[in-house]
Amino acid sequence: MRKFLFYLAIVVFSTSCEKQESDLTQLSLLQADIGGREINLTEPISENFPPDRPITLVFSSPLDPALVSSAISLFEGNQEIELTTTLIADNKNIILYPKGILKTNTLYKIVISDNLKGANKSPFAGKEIRFKTKIGALELVSFDLENSDQTKTGRIINVPLDFNINLEFSGPVDRQSLQNSLKLIGTGPQSLQFSFSNNDQQVSITGDTPLVYLSKYTIQILNTFKSASGEDFAGLSKIFYTGVDQIAKFPLISDEELLTKVQEQTFKYFWNFAHENSGLARERNTSGNLVTIGGSGFGVMAILVGIERGFITRQQGIERISKIVDFLSSADRFHGVWPHWINGNTGNVIPFSSKDNGADLVETALMMQGLLSARAYLNESVAVESAIIEKITQMWAEVEWSWFTKGGQDVLYWHWSPLFNWEMNLPIRGYDESLIVYVLAAASPTHQIDKKVYDNGWARNGGMKNGKTFYQKTLPLGPDMGGPLFFSHYSFLGLDPRGLSDQYADYWKQNQNHTLINQAHSINNPLGYVGYSDESWGLTASDGNQGYSAHSPTNDRGVISPTAALSSFPYTPEESTKALHFFYYNMGDRLWGEYGFYDAFNITEAWYADSYLAIDQGPIIIMIENHRSNLLWDLFMSDKDIKTGLKNLNFTH
Repeated sequence: MRKFLFYLAIVVFSTSCEKQESDLTQLSLLQADIGGREINLTEPISENFPPDRPITLVFSSPLDPALVSSAISLFEGNQEIELTTTLIADNKNIILYPKGILKTNTLYKIVISDNLKGANKSPFAGKEIRFKTKIGALELVSFDLENSDQTKTGRIINVPLDFNINLEFSGPVDRQSLQNSLKLIGTGPQSLQFSFSNNDQQVSITGDTPLVYLSKYTIQILNTFKSASGEDFAGLSKIFYTGVDQIAKFPLISDEELLTKVQEQTFKYFWNFAHENSGLARERNTSGNLVTIGGSGFGVMAILVGIERGFITRQQGIERISKIVDFLSSADRFHGVWPHWINGNTGNVIPFSSKDNGADLVETALMMQGLLSARAYLNESVAVESAIIEKITQMWAEVEWSWFTKGGQDVLYWHWSPLFNWEMNLPIRGYDESLIVYVLAAASPTHQIDKKVYDNGWARNGGMKNGKTFYQKTLPLGPDMGGPLFFSHYSFLGLDPRGLSDQYADYWKQNQNHTLINQAHSINNPLGYVGYSDESWGLTASDGNQGYSAHSPTNDRGVISPTAALSSFPYTPEESTKALHFFYYNMGDRLWGEYGFYDAFNITEAWYADSYLAIDQGPIIIMIENHRSNLLWDLFMSDKDIKTGLKNLNFTH
């Protein structure tokens, strides 16, 4: 599931504590370049640099982001040039974007003051860099994409599909030279039309066909371009992004029909693509025999939705649940706890990592949440269903929750391995997606934990509280900005947050404000990514163009995951409906596939996933159903053991 992120956090935290003082080494500038051409840092003045390219500064260690803008300046003589700065490469590199195009054959000075500091407060001695732009008689005076916008980082966005580019040069251009040197690079072929005016100093460029919506394009003018009198041009490269295509990609239907359609299509992942032998859910659509315990717990709940919505018959659903329960009862377990991954044919553990080849308490909790919901759904008076109930009850009783306090500590531990024992050493502390673990452990009829384990371990005696305000919304618990949105989904597929509270939080307020903060971050879009808006939002753990990551406002990589907004339907029905309309009608030709919405997309990088993940697909079905009928909430909360567990932890509902 997501736990490797927690391992990394623990290692980084402990290491940083040990080295807090010793790491205050001198921060140094390693390299500077303009448009990929390196500046010689030892020469008084470096010459012949393009006037229209960004400036990149590379430092020896991460910088303090709060000091970057005020510590770096660009001057032409005594005139300061306005800059936009962007941090990349783990805050080691700064990209400087001067406002407008620099002058040709002109001396500039970059001043980096000693106010700049490293992220660990390491000092910087200060530095001045002098460079001179290329000699060139022909300059681009202005560049305008009509009716477009710019992000906070200077990206040109929302360019109309029927575009019009206006260029103004410092002198007359050679028409044929410009037409031969100017290229528009991007999706689909494009034949350009040129219109010249003002003694051939102004040029308007259009296309013979519309551009493709929400796509990345680059307009290039090669340095082979000449003026009418044969003068050189330094070259140009501008990236821009087209806007939204308002034409619906699929026929319009009612919102209720659309919600059903999304649930039914997504349900196919757990029904049609389930492992043939075990009935469990594959981790992702390329996983072969590898099945996931937590995602399969979501799959069990999805089957209940499938029955109620008429996607399958009750008999079909009961048969599948029976297969799943039979397989789980004979699969590898350790003190009653399943591993993260198992082989769908043999039931044997498949290691999640080198030492994670045993029990996984969080994955087991997600599975048990599904099984207890199914137990509440089944009819004791029907022999086949009664037999399933008995098997679920037995497996529920066999989970040794209290044993995972590792000898009586006041905290639950995530892992145990028959080969490596407790070497993974990851305590389950809040606030994240794991509240359900403690609720189930307190509800166990056979291996129950004390409330002090919840208070001291999970709640850290109040240490999991936040209480700060972000985008005018107070966040009761968890990390700043709330973290990835799956924190508000996984535990609450069955656990009903409406009116649920304890001494630490009102959990409806927690989840609703967490979601609204997440959406507000996308609207504010401080990093200037393309495609973020009030209808295109949702940051959570998912695949991305840089690999799998727990995306959030504090780990924003430009990746939007449909599951984030769609699984938030109970908390933000209006905002989630906007997202649903956008994903389906505006982007459905890119995002909609065999098992519903693909996992994620990054418009800035022109990247779209072709993957499906069980842990992302499941919450879409389940939380939409909780929004529509409260089905899973009502089932899970009706369980007498769950009622006992919540009472033991002093929850009110």
